[in-house]
Amino acid sequence: MKVAVAKESFPEERRVALVPAAVKPLMKAGVEVLIESGAGAAAGFSDEDYLAAGATIGSREDAFAADCLLAVRTCGAGGSSWSSDCCRLREGQILIGSADPLSHPQACREAAERGVTLFALELVPRITRAQSMDVLSSMANIAGYRAVLLAATALPRVVPMMTTAAGTITAAKVLILGAGVAGLQAIATAKRLGGQVQAYDVRPAVKEQVQSLGAKFVELDLETGSSETAGGYAKAMGEDFYARQREQLGRIIAECDIVVSTAAIPGKAAPILVTADAVSKMRAGSVVVDLAAERGGNCEATVPGETVVVDGVTIMGPTNLASEVPFHTSQLYARNVSTYLLHLLKLGLPQLELDDEICRDTLVARGGELVHSRVREAAGLPPREPATTEEPTAEEPPAPQATS
Repeated sequence: MKVAVAKESFPEERRVALVPAAVKPLMKAGVEVLIESGAGAAAGFSDEDYLAAGATIGSREDAFAADCLLAVRTCGAGGSSWSSDCCRLREGQILIGSADPLSHPQACREAAERGVTLFALELVPRITRAQSMDVLSSMANIAGYRAVLLAATALPRVVPMMTTAAGTITAAKVLILGAGVAGLQAIATAKRLGGQVQAYDVRPAVKEQVQSLGAKFVELDLETGSSETAGGYAKAMGEDFYARQREQLGRIIAECDIVVSTAAIPGKAAPILVTADAVSKMRAGSVVVDLAAERGGNCEATVPGETVVVDGVTIMGPTNLASEVPFHTSQLYARNVSTYLLHLLKLGLPQLELDDEICRDTLVARGGELVHSRVREAAGLPPREPATTEEPTAEEPPAPQATS
């Protein structure tokens, strides 16, 4: 099998799907690896680095002629660049990458119509044996870290408490909304910077994780018994719940210098947790970093992709923090995607073994149609006919985690 990596065409995307260190493990599995010339340059990896690792260097046409194409962004995750990439795909080709299938099912349908076998890495199940393939967790980890650094830089005061001959400076108050992967890393980073950190999550079960990092867990006067699925995932609540949640959080937000919000639900708009009224009550110079900006934002005043000042409060809406530190995020992503590909190869790829949960849950398109039940639903398509032994249907993955 020939596996290729093309240069990312999404604007300002600096990551690359494979780094040189990931080439040799694939070659040992009998895979021929081709890299488009310059594909890794923005992340700090030269063509010479790939050649030394055993890969071959080719043109974009060479990359799109491969049996399997690895990408950081494809289909819906590729934005406006997807249309030109889609035209290059051919029937029978395997495409693996972040595809944003639940928010942009039509883009995935376009890949299906070209006869592509599409695997979306966002759908990797959060089970123990798939942890090393979980791209969402890898990228969220970096985003949580980076968000706190951005906030600290924009804040017109220092984060840690300092005792000096001129007096004592009090520590900045930091609130993290959402204690998923991004939130927990944000907590850890804010604590390392010396902030007075507290965190809120709708799931009471994460209280122990928050406290283990040295932060205070915020408990609201809300009924949260039904806020968590059997698998430990947060789930959407009713509007009355969210209204009461916003009201109670508003009082806490008003006292904070930094707020980092991370609550996002794949395929849906991010829930509003920080209202315009709450922002208006924050001290001038305070900072909100909204990691859910790509999904509309947790802050009512967020402008995705921009930094704005509202009532003296700086509100940052980054949509691709992982790309800002491409050297390490590419390493993490490459480890995820190469481990995933090696897993599929052990199962017999290009043949598909849909008895395997990882393969089944990530398969979005095959044989000219969308096969994933949740993606079909998002695309407005009826359920597929009952599966046959020749072509089992992809089953629904666990409910998405409400915090990144």
